[in-house]
Amino acid sequence: MRTIGQRKEHPITFSATASLLLEGTRFNDEIHRLPTGRLTHIPKGVFHFKTHEAANQHQQACLIDGIAEIALNRP
Repeated sequence: MRTIGQRKEHPITFSATASLLLEGTRFNDEIHRLPTGRLTHIPKGVFHFKTHEAANQHQQACLIDGIAEIALNRP
């Protein structure tokens, strides 16, 4: 197993500090900027594929189109 990067774990305290509160609000803001999980970019319906590879290609094409659409709509 390989460890990449380092994460500093904060101890659990009874009183919050201003720096931890600020870090929490920044994290919350970044989470809200992510796409909502309701966007799958895959059209509704029932799809039948002959192979798993064809299904994977369809899923990948839909995701690529969705990511491109999000990138074009960003300011």
